[in-house]
Amino acid sequence: MGDSSTELAVIYALIERFEKQRLPRLLDIKNRVDRGGVLTESDIRFMLEIADDAQRSKRLIDRHPEWHGFCAEVIHLFEEVAEKALENEKMS
Repeated sequence: MGDSSTELAVIYALIERFEKQRLPRLLDIKNRVDRGGVLTESDIRFMLEIADDAQRSKRLIDRHPEWHGFCAEVIHLFEEVAEKALENEKMS
């Protein structure tokens, strides 16, 4: 995949899917773990899916530095959720 317009179309589709499908669920999980909850098996599968998709998209995003900030924010949110969930798991 080398055509810049095609790559940008793919990036926009990935971001739209993230904003409409994944971000709401990730924020729900964050709210739950922020209140002391732990991850369910479904949450773990969901987060692994996000991590897998991010890994597959890495080379594409690497070629488009204008999206690095957005991706860094998503990674930070993901890490916050994972760290808080681990902390909660240790406390339970």
